[in-house]
Amino acid sequence: MAKRSTSKSRGRGEIERRGGSLRVRVYAGLDPLTGKRLYLTESTDDENEAERILTRLVAQVDEERHARTKGTLRIALADWLRLLEIEDSTRETYEMYARRFLYPALGAVPLAKISARVLEEFYADLRRCRARCDGKPFVEHRVDGPHECRTVKHKRPPGRPPASGYPPHDCAATGCVVTECLAHTCRPLGKATILKLHFMLSGTFAAAMRWDWIKSNPADIARKPKPPAPDPDPPSPEEVGRIVAAAWEQDENWGTLVWLVMVTGVRRGELLRIRWRDVDFDKGELAVHKTKTHKPRRIALDAATVDVLHDLRAHYEDRMRALDLAPVPDAYLFSYADAYDRPCDPSGVTHRYGRMCAGIGIDSHLHALRHYTATELITAGVDIRTVAGRLGHGGGGVTTLRVYAAWVAEADRRAADLLGGRLTPPRRTKKSAG
Repeated sequence: MAKRSTSKSRGRGEIERRGGSLRVRVYAGLDPLTGKRLYLTESTDDENEAERILTRLVAQVDEERHARTKGTLRIALADWLRLLEIEDSTRETYEMYARRFLYPALGAVPLAKISARVLEEFYADLRRCRARCDGKPFVEHRVDGPHECRTVKHKRPPGRPPASGYPPHDCAATGCVVTECLAHTCRPLGKATILKLHFMLSGTFAAAMRWDWIKSNPADIARKPKPPAPDPDPPSPEEVGRIVAAAWEQDENWGTLVWLVMVTGVRRGELLRIRWRDVDFDKGELAVHKTKTHKPRRIALDAATVDVLHDLRAHYEDRMRALDLAPVPDAYLFSYADAYDRPCDPSGVTHRYGRMCAGIGIDSHLHALRHYTATELITAGVDIRTVAGRLGHGGGGVTTLRVYAAWVAEADRRAADLLGGRLTPPRRTKKSAG
């Protein structure tokens, strides 16, 4: 027979005996997320300790030092993402990180129960294995539910197949497509990605504090991974020449897009947001918007690039006349839409660039052209503040120095050799021994 519980009320709180223990419960108002009554609870088996706990919890409520909600991280993170002012592509990336890593591990945990230790253990698990496995061997199935773990799509030989079916053959040599569920192999998650997760968690907890849901941000004191050392890998000038030529062979618009990245170093998202109103042909300038709410930076353009943009503008106007439409300042420079009223899909541009480079035997990606711009300017002797301004780096060049330290050192060495080579040191004579 179960033991009956008894309780003693103390104003807004009570001490309830449940079996061999005492549960202390204090009313803390209504949960702003659920609308339900919120209670602070703790348990002990000592009556004197129960009284002290009751006094402490009542004080927490009076001083508003308690968590105001039992809402989970999933709820807070979803609200933070919904209200955050970021690019659509960035939002999609954050939502993917949340679905893949944050929701499965911490999504159902109440905000108030996520401590710095919980976060540090989470980061450590990801550094060991992105799947956060328990170390025991298992098979990673491709799909959920019943399925064949190994399927083979045989490559059909020339001619009509025999009545008996496919003859015996070597699938690897023939090129048959084999799809199978493989044994799990631990793959650590990169430091850069873990830092992005930390940023998302920190932003979520900071927002929850502003909304008065919690009273502290555990991400502020949690130890996060050190950022990976910058390792830009720009293509060589010879490779860039081949890349630009290959882009122009495909079509004029695509060639202009690649050319503009190469000469300006703009980010992918910045490039695809450029409209015709941002091009000043008279001054030879381009207004580049980092986000919708930030003041644009202006990049000077060389004469050749201005001519390239004139040609692109003429192509746009011809397209509008063919559609019996008038050119508008808000039209995007690069768009797959007939009226140029929608920007190109960022991932599509990235994939197209990668395929093009692979087709000419160059291992590169679109962001590497930005590295090329920076390194060429630095090694040519352009000052760091100017390079940082063109790239959109903040901090007066601190980021530029950190990312391109090796090229800055090389430029400094060239400067030293230049100055030393312009002068002849005075002839020095050895003093005779006295």
